[in-house]
Amino acid sequence: MATVTHPDGTRPDPRRWWALGALVASMLALGFDMTILNVALPTMAGELGATTGQQQWMADAYVVVFAALMLPAGLLGDRFGRRRMLITGLGVFLAGSAAGALAGDVNWVIAARAFMGIGGALVTPLALSVLPSLFGPDERTKAVGVISAASALGMPLGPIIGGWLLNHFWWGSVFLVNVPMAAIGIAACVLLLPETRDPASPRVDVLSTALTATGLGALIYAIIEAPDRGWGDGRVLAMFAAAVVLLAALVLRERQVERPMLDMSLLAHRGFLFNTLAATLVMFVLSGLLFVLPPYLQAVLGHDAFGTGLRLLPMMGGLMVAARGAHPVVTRFGPRAVVSAGLVVLAFAALLGSRTTAGSGYGFTALWLSIAGAGFGFSIVPAMDGALGTLPRDRAGSGSGLLMTLRQVGAAIGIALLGSLLAGVFRDRLDVTGLPAQAAHAAGDSVVAAHIVAAKAHSTGLAASANGAYVHGMGVVLLVCGIAALVAALPAAAFLPRATAGRQAESTEPDMVVAAEDAGQ
Repeated sequence: MATVTHPDGTRPDPRRWWALGALVASMLALGFDMTILNVALPTMAGELGATTGQQQWMADAYVVVFAALMLPAGLLGDRFGRRRMLITGLGVFLAGSAAGALAGDVNWVIAARAFMGIGGALVTPLALSVLPSLFGPDERTKAVGVISAASALGMPLGPIIGGWLLNHFWWGSVFLVNVPMAAIGIAACVLLLPETRDPASPRVDVLSTALTATGLGALIYAIIEAPDRGWGDGRVLAMFAAAVVLLAALVLRERQVERPMLDMSLLAHRGFLFNTLAATLVMFVLSGLLFVLPPYLQAVLGHDAFGTGLRLLPMMGGLMVAARGAHPVVTRFGPRAVVSAGLVVLAFAALLGSRTTAGSGYGFTALWLSIAGAGFGFSIVPAMDGALGTLPRDRAGSGSGLLMTLRQVGAAIGIALLGSLLAGVFRDRLDVTGLPAQAAHAAGDSVVAAHIVAAKAHSTGLAASANGAYVHGMGVVLLVCGIAALVAALPAAAFLPRATAGRQAESTEPDMVVAAEDAGQ
C-alpha cells in the first residue's frame, strides 16, 4: 500500500478521534441495517402486502449487490481516492435509505435496498482502509478495537432500535434512521479525512464485476422463485443454468487474469479453504435464522416489534460473549478443536430449536437461541482469523476480500434457500379449506398474510393453522441448519490446522483491518 503520513507530516491529526466517531456511526448504520430490517419485515409484509418471496428479496437485494461489488469498490478507492469513494458510498447509502423510507410499493423498497447495497460495498472496505491516514501504529490497535466494537454492537442494536421505531413511527423509519448517521459520516470525511490512494492496485475488471453480479443474481432469483413457480419451471431452470454458466465463466476469467480481483488460487491453501467454508456456512445458518425468527416471535407468539428485538438478544448475547472469549480458548486448544466444537454446538442448538411447537413459549426459544449464539461465536471468529492467518502477508488483502465476499454469498443463499424452504412447507401445511380461492392464495403468501385473512374472515381456525404451519416450517429450516452445521464440522475437524498460524491477531476484525490496510480491500 502507498505510504501515508499524517496531515501535518509529524504529528497525528488532533481531530482524528472525532473522525473515528463519524466512521463508527457509518459502520454502525451498516452493522444494524440487516437485523433492523428483519424485525421490520413482518410489519412491512402486512402494510405492503409482501409475499414471503418479496420479503426475501427485500433482504437479499442488499446482500447480493454488496457481495458482488465489494471487491471492485475497494479497488476503485485505491485508484481514485479512498476518501472520495467513501464519501460517494455514504451518499449512495443515504440516498437509498431515503428512497426506501418514502417507497410506497414493495418493488421500490427492493430497488432501494439494492441501491443501498452499492453504498455499503463502498463504505465497508474503505472505512477500514482510511484508518492509517488518521492513526499511527501505537494508536491504530485502539482505533481498530473501536471499529470492531461498533460492527459487533450493530447486531443486537438493530432489532431493539427497529422495534422501538416501529412501535412509535411508520415502517419507513427503519430506513430513515440511516440518513443522519450517513450525513455525519459524509461531513466528517469532507472535513477530517486526508485523501489516500494506491495507483499500483489491480484495475477494476468490468467484465468480472458483471459476471459476479449477474451470476449471483440469477442464482438467488431461481432459489427464491422456485417454491412459487415450481422447481421444474422453465424460467427457474433457465436461471439456474445461467447462474452456473456465468459463475463458471467468472472463475475461468479470474484464473487467466494476471492480477485478478477475485484470487481463486487462494483456495489452494488448505487452512484458508476450510476455514472459509466454515465461516461461509455459519453465515448461511445465521442469516437464515435471522430471517425466520422475527415472524415467529411477532405473528405466532404475538409480541410487538420492540419485544421481538429484545427477544433476539439471547442469541446476540451468546454470539458476543463467545466472540470475546474465542481468542484465549483458541490459544489453549487450537483452532481445529474450537471451530469444530463451535459448529457442533451450533448444530445442537438448531436441532433443539427444531423441536419447537406452537405452544412451546418463549422460554424454550431463549434457551436454544443462547446456545446458538455461543456456537456462532466460537466457530466464526477463529475460522475467519484462521483463514487470514494462513496467508502470506503480501496476499492478506486479496484473501480478506475473497473471504468477505464468500461470507456475503453464504448470507444471501441462506436467506434465499431457507426462506424458500419455509415458504414451501408453510404453503403445503396451511389449511385453507372453505376459503375463496383468492383469499386462500393470499393466506399462503406468509404467516402475516394468513393472520390478516383470518382476521377479515373471523376464522380462528385459519389463524391456528397458520401458526402451526409456520412453526412446522421453521422446524424444518432449523433441522436443515443443524445438518449443515454438522456437515461443516466434519471437514473442519479433519482438515483444519491443529495450531494457530504464525500471523496472529487479537481478534478477527483487527486482522481483517490489517488486511484492508495492505491492499485497500
